[in-house]
Amino acid sequence: PKLLDTMPQIQYSEKYYDDIFEYRHVVLPPDIAKLLPKGRLLSETEWRGLGVQQSRGWVHYAIHRPEPHIMLYRRTLNYGQPALTDAANKANQQ
Repeated sequence: PKLLDTMPQIQYSEKYYDDIFEYRHVVLPPDIAKLLPKGRLLSETEWRGLGVQQSRGWVHYAIHRPEPHIMLYRRTLNYGQPALTDAANKANQQ
């Protein structure tokens, strides 16, 4: 078997939604989770550097303190389409 086949893999949830955002969570295996900085959100460059692979527009928006190896992401509904609502634009800038 290849080395990658024996290593724990990053797990991606299905997407879930509210009126403004689509969400997903990413579960990091312990060997990657130990590289997470403590107590702060990661930029896209940082989370991609850990090996997380997602399409454009996802923002690491919250830390689930009991389980910091679970990264919480969101992006506006219909990301990439020009008609975003003002509420979604403002919320993503927080």
